[in-house]
Amino acid sequence: MMPALNPLRFCVLLATVLTVSWSVLAPMAAAQDRPYTISVSGQAEIRTAPDMATVWFGVVTRDKHPDEARRLNADAAAAAMNAVRALGIPERDIRLETIQLQPLREYDPDRRVYREEGFEATRNVEVTVRNLDLLPDLMAAIVNEGANRINSIQYGLENKDAAELDALKQAARVARVKAGAIAAELGLSLGSAIQINEQGVFVPQPRMQMEMASVGAMAKDAGNPDAFAAGELTVSASLTVAFSLTDQK
Repeated sequence: MMPALNPLRFCVLLATVLTVSWSVLAPMAAAQDRPYTISVSGQAEIRTAPDMATVWFGVVTRDKHPDEARRLNADAAAAAMNAVRALGIPERDIRLETIQLQPLREYDPDRRVYREEGFEATRNVEVTVRNLDLLPDLMAAIVNEGANRINSIQYGLENKDAAELDALKQAARVARVKAGAIAAELGLSLGSAIQINEQGVFVPQPRMQMEMASVGAMAKDAGNPDAFAAGELTVSASLTVAFSLTDQK
C-alpha cells in the first residue's frame, strides 16, 4: 500500500510541473505565432539632365604699388560683374568675395632668394546660372571683360528633392520585386513592409576644371555651346526593407 502524499508536498510538486511545462510550451507557442519576415535591399539609379550651373572665376591684377593693384582689380571686377548682369542674371545669384592683396615674390635661382616684384590683387566671383543656354555667353562675356582665372564650372539640379524621391521610389519597387520573387520560390506570400531603412541618396555635382593658363585659348570657344555640354547626372538611391510573410496554404 502506497503511503499517502502530503497535501502540501503535492501542491508544491504540481506547481513545479506546471512551471516546467509552461517554460517549454510558451516559447514554442510564441515561435508559432511570430510572423515570418524577409529583409532585402533595393538600389536604383536615374539619369537626368542638369538644369543649372555654378561658375567660379577670378580677377587677378598686379602692380608695383598696392593701391594701383587694388584699383585695377576693382575696375576689372566691376566690368566682369556688369557683363554678368547684362545677361539678366539677378543679384542674388552673384557673389563677390573680398579682395585679397599680397606681395608678389619671384624666386631668383641664381641668388637663391625671393625678389619683391610688387603686389598681386585677387578677387573671386561665384555666379549661379539657372538657364544653361546662357552659359556659353556668360563665359565669353566675363573673359572678354576682365576675368583671367576660371576656377571651375559645377553642374547641378535646381530641385534635387524631386530627383531623390524618384530614385527612392524606384529602389523601393526593386526591393518589393526582389522580396516577392524570393517568397514565391519558397511557397510564401509577401505581406506588408514592416521596417524601412534608407541607406542614402547620392546626387553628384560634376565640375569642369579649367586651367588658369587656358583662359586665353578658351576665350575663342567661350561662345560655343558644345564646349559646355554637361551630359547627364546619375542620381542613385539605396534602402533596405523588411516584409512580413505568410504561408500560401
